[in-house]
Amino acid sequence: MNFQTTDRLYNGRKVKAFSSGIVPIFIDEHDPSAEPRYLLLRCYNYWDFPKGGVMEGESPLQAALRELEEETTLNDARFEWGEEFRDTPMYANGKIARYYVARVRRTDISLPINPYIGRAEHQEFRWVTYDDALKLINPRVLAILDWARALAHLT
Repeated sequence: MNFQTTDRLYNGRKVKAFSSGIVPIFIDEHDPSAEPRYLLLRCYNYWDFPKGGVMEGESPLQAALRELEEETTLNDARFEWGEEFRDTPMYANGKIARYYVARVRRTDISLPINPYIGRAEHQEFRWVTYDDALKLINPRVLAILDWARALAHLT
């Protein structure tokens, strides 16, 4: 796998790693009073949305869709709110993560084995409400969660 991890400029700053992901939202069509649910993945004690490195020749959106399927088996992402994105502030010595928001129709997922590391990349997943997500996520992605929530409430 050849990821785009070399130094490059992003908004005038050097970026060491650029990842891309999706905030999957499930809205129960059979229960209009149900709150939207957001998919979070846990790696050790860190909760985040599905994301990963952008490969050479791949657009950030293509990478986000690939990572969603590789990490969760979800392959039905629908960009009902458009293909807008939000980037996190720079973190961990020069990393930036870009997120898109997509609606998914199913909550049954699995955490498949990554053939490069010989195990699943994440230890756990949860479909959570906004309030539950607030208790789990890192403050770095709080603005991403808030943005996704605002979009989901437009439906």
